[in-house]
Amino acid sequence: MKNNEIKKTVLLAGATGYLGKYIAKELIYRNINTKIIIRNLVKAIPLAYDFVEIIPAEVTRPETIKGHFAGVDTVISTVGITRQRDGLTYMAVDYRANMNLLEEAKKAGVKKFIYVSVINGQLHRNLKLVEAKEAFVDKLKASGLEYTIIRPNGFFSDMRDFLKMAEKGSVYIFGKGKKKFNPIHGADLAQVCVDAINSNQNEIVVGGPDILTHYEVAEMALLTSGKPINIIHVPHWVRKSILWIMRTFTSSKTYGPIEFFLTLMAEDAIAPRYGSHRLSLFFQNEMDTIKKRTNG
Repeated sequence: MKNNEIKKTVLLAGATGYLGKYIAKELIYRNINTKIIIRNLVKAIPLAYDFVEIIPAEVTRPETIKGHFAGVDTVISTVGITRQRDGLTYMAVDYRANMNLLEEAKKAGVKKFIYVSVINGQLHRNLKLVEAKEAFVDKLKASGLEYTIIRPNGFFSDMRDFLKMAEKGSVYIFGKGKKKFNPIHGADLAQVCVDAINSNQNEIVVGGPDILTHYEVAEMALLTSGKPINIIHVPHWVRKSILWIMRTFTSSKTYGPIEFFLTLMAEDAIAPRYGSHRLSLFFQNEMDTIKKRTNG
């Protein structure tokens, strides 16, 4: 714990999401004065500490966050949606809600804004899920505030899809499965986000410690599930056909996350390595949890 971190007050938005929960824990672990914007107060119970202020608000409604940024030095936002819900669009959440935070931060004289986007986001503005994120990134860069854009590789939580397929006996991958990536655990990424409070880097690209091919992850998932190695290779023309069909016949609410997944699965995504959490252990812990639920 650094002495200069204790003096700062951080406002965290998105604390109930996968990454946000870990950032909240990291801020608490470091004894950093923290304000947390949260919609569901029941989920705030584990965050109840003397130096943590819980703010019941909805970032999509700017009037609910007004006045709560007083005394805040740094804002950290993980606000965004990967799977549509509540009828909200990417532009309504990933862009507009973050703009609400940014505008309120500027009014209150906040010094720095840390925002979590996606790896290679600037290269995939054509994707609906990324378009809104990068539109906000543009506004943040032009805001006049100090800023850090965090660009993580895939989350460990996203890798559960491999386990779900493995439990059914087969894992599907595109092409030969040789594309490489290094997903990162939420706890490791949270450390990067909190360290960014005192960083002068404008952008941080980060991934986990292990660089793996899609084939290796599929194999790992099947082994963890105790299933025979049954990996089905789907030709890329099928992937492209699915993309065309989804874009043509469904709304962005439906095809957005599928479009993002199918696009990134067709390319390497290797980021500077960080952290100590291993995907193999994550898979094992997930399977242990599944078994306990089944037996319980």
